[in-house]
Amino acid sequence: MLYGGIEAGGTKFVCAVADEKLQIKEKISIATTDPQTTFKQVFAFFDRYPIEALGIGSFGPIGIQPDQENYGHILATPKEGWADVDFLGQMKQRYKVPTAWTTDVNAAAFGEINNEVFEGISHPEMGHLYIKRAAEDTYQGTCPYHKDCLEGLAAGPSLEARTGIKGEELPLDHPIWDLQANYLAQALMSYTLILAPEMIVLGGGVMNQDHLLKKIQQQFSELMAGYMETPKAEDYIVRWGLPNESGLIGALLLAQREREY
Repeated sequence: MLYGGIEAGGTKFVCAVADEKLQIKEKISIATTDPQTTFKQVFAFFDRYPIEALGIGSFGPIGIQPDQENYGHILATPKEGWADVDFLGQMKQRYKVPTAWTTDVNAAAFGEINNEVFEGISHPEMGHLYIKRAAEDTYQGTCPYHKDCLEGLAAGPSLEARTGIKGEELPLDHPIWDLQANYLAQALMSYTLILAPEMIVLGGGVMNQDHLLKKIQQQFSELMAGYMETPKAEDYIVRWGLPNESGLIGALLLAQREREY
């Protein structure tokens, strides 16, 4: 038995096929260009395997209510050319198998904790929470919808947009890291006050920086100022346990669950 998984991000699609033990047989990375070109490459990969279920974690926002016309569609995304694309419909038309559909963030969380995806009238978009902009920060923000939201001010692309240097190439003593840590710590404080989670797991390429995690933990403690009792920051705010694999593993787990249903 083979399962297919797709971690569909705004930069790249990572596609994989795994066996019933979720051992990956083959994996490829496809640049996210225009929908037609991207899906052509996705189909070329999965057409070679008799998959029996498929799990998709897609960049969003996406339609998640089966009784709505936009179910399975990518909605008002800033990714050019992808708004209102019927992602799920195209995959189900090509592959007549049980298919799980959620966001890339939900898939990554599922890959880390193997529990349930969190959904309500839609899926959470916590990365668009508004945060307090630093007085010295004149960067306009990468998010075309909100500017001053977390994604606009602190997502990975903002590092290169602000400095002209890719995040992984920035020196450890660059002042941008303190600003980045402050914005992320602000968001984590809000999430803690609203949701009171037992633990916060941070993922994404930016979190491959050890020094950034320590800065976030320190600034979180300073911002919280002892108001709400949480575990020690180094135990409460942790880095993903499946670096660069959470979304894909989560998609495969969702495919397996969908097949078992």
